[in-house]
This record gives sequence, C-alpha cells and structure tokens, in this order.
Amino acid sequence: MPPMSTIHSEDRHEPLAGGPWDEGRARAFIERVAGLTEAAFAPERWWPPHAQDDEKRTDPWYMLYMGAAGVIWSLRYLEQAGAVKLAGNYHPHVNRLIELNRADMAEHAKPPFGSYLMGDISIRMLDYWYEPRPETADEIASLVTGTLDQPTREVMWGSPGTMLAALFMHRRTGEDRWASLFRETARKLWSQLEWSEEEQCHYWTQDMYGERSSYIDAVHGFAGTASPLIQGRELIEPGEWNQWRDRIANTMRRNSEWDGPLVNWRPCLSSPRGGKMLVQYCHGAPGFVICLAAWPDGSIDDLLQGGAELTWQAGPLRKGSNLCHGTGGNGYAFLKMFKRTGDQLWLERARAFAMHGIAQTEVALEKHGQLRHSLWTGDPGFAIYLWDCIRGADAFPTVDVFFG
Repeated sequence: MPPMSTIHSEDRHEPLAGGPWDEGRARAFIERVAGLTEAAFAPERWWPPHAQDDEKRTDPWYMLYMGAAGVIWSLRYLEQAGAVKLAGNYHPHVNRLIELNRADMAEHAKPPFGSYLMGDISIRMLDYWYEPRPETADEIASLVTGTLDQPTREVMWGSPGTMLAALFMHRRTGEDRWASLFRETARKLWSQLEWSEEEQCHYWTQDMYGERSSYIDAVHGFAGTASPLIQGRELIEPGEWNQWRDRIANTMRRNSEWDGPLVNWRPCLSSPRGGKMLVQYCHGAPGFVICLAAWPDGSIDDLLQGGAELTWQAGPLRKGSNLCHGTGGNGYAFLKMFKRTGDQLWLERARAFAMHGIAQTEVALEKHGQLRHSLWTGDPGFAIYLWDCIRGADAFPTVDVFFG
C-alpha cells in the first residue's frame, strides 16, 4: 500500500473493487443502461430525477449537464459509436426542451441563454446533430456572440463554453465563421485576464451564483477554459497561441501542490494552500489532467503524470460512477494518459475503475430502484466511459467531442 497522500481527502474515496477487467460484462452493462434508460422515458415525464442529484426534486431536469438533453445526447452518441442500437427516436422531443429548460432555469435564463452545459446552445447543437439546418446554425452563432460578455468566464455558464461550441461547429462544418467566433471569444477572454501579484500568475474572476470567485479547476475555472484553447489552437494566430501557451502553463504550474511525485490543485486561486484537496473532475487533479492532456509538447508532462498518479492512488470516489464527481470521470484521466503515452498501464487502470464503477452502479440501482438518468452526474455518461475503456479512446463527453 502506498503511503497516504497529504494533498487529498481519503474519506471521499474507497478501496478498488469490482474484479478483473471483463469486456463482455462491460458491453452487457452498456446495453443494460441503454435499455433501462429507454424504458424509463415518457414524452411528458421525460426521465425521473434521482435522489443522489436532489432528494427533494420530483420534476425532471432538461439541460445537457444533468437533464433530458444530456440523456438524449448520450443515447445518440452510444448508438453512433456502435455501442447500442436504440428502439426509440428522440429527435422529435429535442426542441421542446428549450422552453421547458428556460422555465426551469428561470433565475438564470436571462436572454440570450447561451450557457453550454445548462442552457440553449447545447440543445440547439443536439437538434443540429439530428438535422443540420442553416437556421439552427444561425441560432447557435447568435448564442455564441450573445455570450461574449457573460461575466462567469467559465465553461458551464459563460463564453468558454460557447467557445467550445464554436470549435465543435467548426469541426462539423469547416465554415470560417466558427473559427472567427472562436478567435473572437479567445481574444475577449484574453482581455479579461487578471494578474495575481501574490501567485505570480494570470486568472479570471467569475461572477456566478451571486458571488465573485477565482476558480482554477475544470468546470468553473482556468483549466476548463484552457481546454478549448488547447484543442482549438490551430484556429488561433501562432503568435497569440504562444502567448496563451505561456500563460496557461505558468498558471497551472504556479498553482500545483506536490507531495513527492503526486500533484493536486486547490479549487480557487483564493483558496488557502496546503491541506487535503478534492480529487474529481470538477475540482482536483483528474480534471486538470483531462483538460490539459492535449498539450502540444512535453513541458507539463510532470504535472500530467503527477495528477494522474494521485488519481490512481486516491482510488475510486464514494459518490458513484458518474463523470463530474465520480469514478468514471476520474478514469478518463487514465485514458488521457494512455492516449498521450501509449503506456498500457494507464488503460489497465482505466479498466479497473470501469469494473469498480459497474459495481457501484449496480448497488445504487438496487438501492434506488432506478438509474441515475444524467449525462454528467449519472449512468448514461458512465456507459460512455465503459465504451471508451473497451476501445481505448479518451474523448471526454461534450468536453472533447459533441457530434460523435
């Protein structure tokens, strides 16, 4: 047993279990998740919420992050990837989600509601995936433009998320307007960077949930914003990318905290250094590894290696198998390292987490009597992780890929 780390909270993790890798079991479980998900759908009730997401909620969710849009995206992605064959067609239901989600998110749904994970733009993109109409593309472009000055400056709600949408649309269509929108967003974000004299690095302030924050993590912070910039660097002028590269690398290194060969990051620039930190996609080392893994040279390989090694030593998360703060999301750090290094050890570790996640999901299903119908926080997202473990792929859903 390795010694306990000083930079993560052990009580949030549990010993690895689930048995040896079994591809047949993984395939059967993907099909089971898809089948139960389809069986649970009703046009007026959508998919029921889950107690692990909200114990008191009885109405469905609608957004990409943890609602019906994300479930439909997951099912289509699995079918397009060849993992399952669906019984139903969910495209006729997609456009209804816009108004339902706006009403549900009324406190936050101020027009234009371009939020990538929580708002209109991903629902429009889902519709475009089914039927690529010019008017839908125009609406998506309008949402990207309308979010440029959104003050959250992070992937879930703000312009980094719509910049990611522009990148996916450019990959899908090859049209110059998406590259222009990507560059425009990147330049706006550049102009909004702030300097920390104390930490000697750049950062963004997020105006979010009635508070001002300085997140540096994967969902709300600097690492999450770095991800589309790294992925789309070919769309940025070379001189501008060189400046981005230097600032991203400096902020990530300045804020890393080490315990021997292990590395982790606190959630905010303003968080005190030292002590136990989270190890999950949304806050902690796995998210940093996943967001930075496409880095074009070896200058941050020690950070990637150290973050992935900490993720392994910490073990699976007690919160379940989900992507955002669970075992599947952490496992993507190993798939990223397998893709980056070619070292089979990382694929073996990803598959070990996959088997543990299956066991976790089975226990939760027996306890609650239903699946957790959610892309980012539930079982359809975990099914995609299983499929990627089977094929040795590393594309984190809706962060690295949207249109399959």
